[in-house]
Amino acid sequence: MEKVRRRGFVKSVALGTVGLLVLRNAKSAYSYQANEKLNIACVGVGGHGWSNLRAVSSENIVTLCDVDEQHASQAFNRYPDVPKFADFREMLDKMHKQIDAVVVTTPDHTHAVISVAAMKLSKHVYCEKPLTRTVYEARVMRETAAKQKVVTQMGNQGSATEGLRRAVELAWTGVIGEIREAHVWFGGGNHPVDRPLEEPQPPAGFNWDLWLGPAPYRPFHPTYIRGAWRNWRPFGTGVLGDFGCHTSNLAFRALRLDMLWDPKVKRPKGAVIRVSAEASEIHPETYSRWVIVRYEFPARENLPPVKLTWYNGGPRPPEEILRDLGQPMTDAGCLLLGTRGAIFSDCPWNTRFTLLPRKQFEGFQGPRPTLPRSPGHHAEWILACKGKGAKPFSSFDIGGPLTEVILLGNVALLVGHPIEYDPLTGRIVNCAEANRFLHREYRAGWTL
Repeated sequence: MEKVRRRGFVKSVALGTVGLLVLRNAKSAYSYQANEKLNIACVGVGGHGWSNLRAVSSENIVTLCDVDEQHASQAFNRYPDVPKFADFREMLDKMHKQIDAVVVTTPDHTHAVISVAAMKLSKHVYCEKPLTRTVYEARVMRETAAKQKVVTQMGNQGSATEGLRRAVELAWTGVIGEIREAHVWFGGGNHPVDRPLEEPQPPAGFNWDLWLGPAPYRPFHPTYIRGAWRNWRPFGTGVLGDFGCHTSNLAFRALRLDMLWDPKVKRPKGAVIRVSAEASEIHPETYSRWVIVRYEFPARENLPPVKLTWYNGGPRPPEEILRDLGQPMTDAGCLLLGTRGAIFSDCPWNTRFTLLPRKQFEGFQGPRPTLPRSPGHHAEWILACKGKGAKPFSSFDIGGPLTEVILLGNVALLVGHPIEYDPLTGRIVNCAEANRFLHREYRAGWTL
């Protein structure tokens, strides 16, 4: 597999390819109508937040918010004259009249509280993936975006690429036939760690209470922050959440699984998503070294039931599946098995694909493109916010259900037996007690 560097990948997504449809129903009419620029607030501007800030820097950056002054110093220094905040609630209270849109790049456990607060003020939102830490939060994000009629985008940047969109088109037009089986895998895993006993002081300029947000209180320790939070259950979603929204993106779209959230879509009576999972271990504090999640999705309109299996941390699909298609095993992959061939991506972000077997599809061109092409993941969101472009390809209509599906894997691991989830009601129907894992009680003072 070709090695992919994140910085190069994000640059290629930003460049994109041009070709948009016009969206004329954007709700808000802000100052950009006069000067053609959005007024954007960025929450979380260190690390990947700095990358997102640069990706929207063509607009007016009117305020920055981060609980970690040291980690945010590059962004704070780049914009010395804009107001700075540690608490997003104070920022929205004082600045909401000057803000058109908000970019959220914080740990998973604070995505929802920040994004929902912004959307309730009719602000457009770009939020990193996974959309949320809990299944319930993902539903609230989608429902709030629809109610407020704001423009949204989840940060799974592969959605903007030619490779992913073309692969989706070929699946939708039946090039590989009927798809009843899919496999998605990623090499990385997590590592079990006990909660630290030491209680050091936070770094200067770090607001630990605000960083915790809605999570249960625990003393500060550096092992929780600046990227390490992904491994911890109270804050992150593990490798499954981190890369599931990237590497499963193609499969989710190609199989039109989002249709299951639409009550108007024809489906079998009592249709549910069945999820079973196994892992190397279940640690109360952190995520597992390896995970396998098996999803069974019901029929959608004229599409058949389909089984999708996720693997990370070492396990992979049976090698004979790829070998029979003439494809060696790879470190990461997304494989859609049809009755007349297969679509395979070896890129964790699904930015490229191959039709298998290669000899069978040699010289194949396929039908004309039908999906709009993107000027870049952030750029298409900005254009849609201005009422000038297509609806973002990873709006919360897609990002919400995709996140629900991914996080149901973590729920099934905690429950310890297969669960049956009704996507229309957002409830687990075969085990009432399991519904407690769909969300958690927020710490006092925090609400959606």
